[in-house]
Amino acid sequence: MKATVVDLRYKMNDVLKALDRNEKVTVLYRGKVKGVLIPSGEKPKMKIFDHPFFGMSSQVSEKSVLEEIDDLRGSRYHDI
Repeated sequence: MKATVVDLRYKMNDVLKALDRNEKVTVLYRGKVKGVLIPSGEKPKMKIFDHPFFGMSSQVSEKSVLEEIDDLRGSRYHDI
């Protein structure tokens, strides 16, 4: 959805409804884009093992998530 500054003032209800429908709202000022309103869209909480990152390794590992992250970070993280 595109909305001008005047629309934000007088038709804010329509803008909020668009955000409820998970639409991005582009804000225009004098015909030029000034910003984009993005719906918050709270993400459902997922378990860390369900994250797509885990399982990408070609090696099957029995390490915990924290051990896997420590291995990926390596010595540069421990030097801090």
